Amino acid sequence: MRKFNGKIALVAGASSGIGAATALALAAEGATVAIAARRLRRLDDLARRIRDAGGEALTIEADISDEAQATAMVRRVLERYGQLDMLFNVAGVGVAAPFQNTTTREYREMVDINILGVLYAINAALPAMKRQGSGHIVIVSSGTGRYIHPSVVYSGTKHAVSAMAESLRREIGKDGIRITVIEPGAVRTEFTANMRDDVRLAVEHRLGDMEQLESEDIAAAMLYAVSQPPRVNVNILTLYPTQQA
Repeated sequence: MRKFNGKIALVAGASSGIGAATALALAAEGATVAIAARRLRRLDDLARRIRDAGGEALTIEADISDEAQATAMVRRVLERYGQLDMLFNVAGVGVAAPFQNTTTREYREMVDINILGVLYAINAALPAMKRQGSGHIVIVSSGTGRYIHPSVVYSGTKHAVSAMAESLRREIGKDGIRITVIEPGAVRTEFTANMRDDVRLAVEHRLGDMEQLESEDIAAAMLYAVSQPPRVNVNILTLYPTQQA
């Protein structure tokens, strides 16, 4: 019997990388997966892969930095399935650069997605999880948020969500709801592709030929956390490439 038969999972930020790998891994273990992101075509392709493998997927086009869209995303899952067992907050953006090489537009975007987008989704999901008396919220933060890197705004947003998650864990554990933070180091995804050329080249130079983590490594860590017995809350998992200093 697969681990998550009968469970409903929502993955925000599922159009690529860690989010897509997580959705595939959940579906392989029997979960019904709602996949949300801004890029609908990517979601449709991912949903096709899940269905071809015998799973069930619901696609939701949503920009989580918009409160109304984040709320509607969660509402659609609840209206369709009547429950929400797992919420995975994977969506995130970053400019891994010093403060003086980060524009005000870039740091607004990081705050809007990395902090507010996470809060909007959790705010929408919590009432249903409290009614159920169970639920698991997983947030992808970053090792950069714990071991502060000279990328002021990005590190700040990730430090913030890790801190908020721990505070929230203490607040809602009594309701049977668990919170897990995943803090990865360098992962081979499209993450750097969205940075300005000068920042992207600097990051690539810093990483060099180091073997980075794969998206599937992070997905496996998340599935480990959510598959523990209800009495166990895996608070924080930090994963780094073996060669990363």
